[in-house]
Amino acid sequence: MGSAIFFVLAPVAVLAGVLVFRVDSMVRATFLLLVSFLGVAGLAFLLNSGFVGGIMLLMMTGEMVIMVVFMIMFMMNPGGLMPMKMVHNQRFSACAAVLTFLGLAIVILTVRWPAPKGVAPADVTLSIGEGMMGSKMLVFLTAGVALLACMIAALALATHRGRYDRYGDDLDRKTPDDAARGGVGR
Repeated sequence: MGSAIFFVLAPVAVLAGVLVFRVDSMVRATFLLLVSFLGVAGLAFLLNSGFVGGIMLLMMTGEMVIMVVFMIMFMMNPGGLMPMKMVHNQRFSACAAVLTFLGLAIVILTVRWPAPKGVAPADVTLSIGEGMMGSKMLVFLTAGVALLACMIAALALATHRGRYDRYGDDLDRKTPDDAARGGVGR
């Protein structure tokens, strides 16, 4: 079963990573990057590294969603309506990628890896968490939820008008009640 999951997740992660550089939209590129990271997180779960997989899943999902929000707010062409190049300095980038791949492959295949020593703990995730955070693990877990709640509250407080303000509570108003003419609300 694990092999089947691997042979699904690995190509999805690689293909999504390649497609990041092939689409014309920064938003699409961001979501493709998220798919690639989620595939790698799934591979980490397959390797019994639940802590690393979980952290990747949570952090990358949050990071990519925030990135999409900022791209839609600030980029001139977030939807990819105009063609754009996602890669700069293509020759150097391709050469650097090939040389890096070859270098890492040579190291992986030629280095004499050390034999594992000792016995693995019963709960690897718990021991990694305690090793990294010590007694502050509970603070680390609750800080993420607190930060998310603060981001949501800040967005709610920053926008004093919502979609129901423009067209009414039942969205039945014929024309929007905009502060500025031309259908643009504040």
